[in-house]
Order: sequence, then structure tokens, then C-alpha cells
Amino acid sequence: MNPELTYLKAYPESIQAQVKLLIQNQKLGEFLRKKYPVLHEVRTDKALYVYVQDIKTNNMRNGEQISKIMYDNKLHVISNALGTHTYVSRIQGNKLKSKHEIRISSLFKQVPEEFLKMIVVHELAHLKEKDHDKAFYKLCSYMEPNYHQYELDLRLYLTQVEIFGAGEGIWNAQKIS
Repeated sequence: MNPELTYLKAYPESIQAQVKLLIQNQKLGEFLRKKYPVLHEVRTDKALYVYVQDIKTNNMRNGEQISKIMYDNKLHVISNALGTHTYVSRIQGNKLKSKHEIRISSLFKQVPEEFLKMIVVHELAHLKEKDHDKAFYKLCSYMEPNYHQYELDLRLYLTQVEIFGAGEGIWNAQKIS
């Protein structure tokens, strides 16, 4: 088995070789389950709203207000979006008002909190930085010091799902409500 590592192409060959070995031995899911044994409890849109607002309040006091935060069943890895941040500007009288919206892929309903936090931090960073540049990743790392590690591990999870399928997930030993 020589898998295409779609989500890891930008990583060094040494990391890709380690991942290929885990895949060959069918140990990638086990590796992730040992590293992140517990799933988060943020299952509803209301709970997600509170979760995102807490992170925003603790890290971005002057950030834009977010009018809508929700899980989205239509966001898929296939469309290359795990989360989206959109905004609409409207003129009201002589003022320009913006409404911000964050949508997180429903894929994140049943993953470890570290993965959810990584994607939330990513979308929150777009409130201040539109492009994926140095300032953007600096802000992500400020909000979550382990951002880059969580991003790599999330990419490992996406690789696991792509190659072996989602099934009940690699955390199927836990009861999910």
C-alpha cells in the first residue's frame, strides 16, 4: 500500500515516511487515539457558539462581533473547507456595518477538543487577518500555542479518514451522545 498523502504534501519527507509506515501497519488510528483519547462535548450549535465566544473573549478583546456560529453539514473536506468565515457589509444610514459568520464542518462534532479548537482558532484569526500569511499564523499561535501540532495531527486524522473511511470513527470505543 502506497497511499497518496493529500493532506501532508507540504510536510517534510521524513514526516511523510513515518505516516506511511503507520498506515502500512494500520496503526495511524491507534496512534491518534492514544495521543487524543477523549472527544469533546461541544455537540450543538448553541454549545459551539458559547465555545467560540469564550475563545474569542479570552484572546481577541477588540475582535469583530460574530452574529452566527454553527456546525455545517455541507462543509466537506472535498470542497477544501473545514470551516468558513464570511462577512457581509451593509450600509445603514451613513454607517457601514459588517456581519460575521463562522461555520464549522460537522466533521468536528466527534473529534478531540484539540482539533475543534484548532479549526475555531483558525476561523477566529480570519476576523483580523484575511490571508494565510505570517501575521495570520502568529495570531493562531498566540490563541493556541500548540496550533501547528494540532494542525498536523488533524491532517493525520483526515488522512486516516480518507484511506480507511470514517466508519464509526477511530474513537468508537467511547459512547457518543
